[in-house]
Amino acid sequence: MSPEFPTSGSVRSAAEVNEQIRALWLRAGGTLSTQERAEYELLVVEWAAAIRGEVVEAA
Repeated sequence: MSPEFPTSGSVRSAAEVNEQIRALWLRAGGTLSTQERAEYELLVVEWAAAIRGEVVEAA
């Protein structure tokens, strides 16, 4: 796995991960290759974990 994708918990904010997701879609031109789809799926999981962490922290 690439070092860009933490394996346990998110060290980046949801906004940072969201920006990376947007950049991926821009680079891909709206159609993801198999490798880009795998990267996207990892980013979405990381984003969801960051969102949960931010909600718990705010509560």
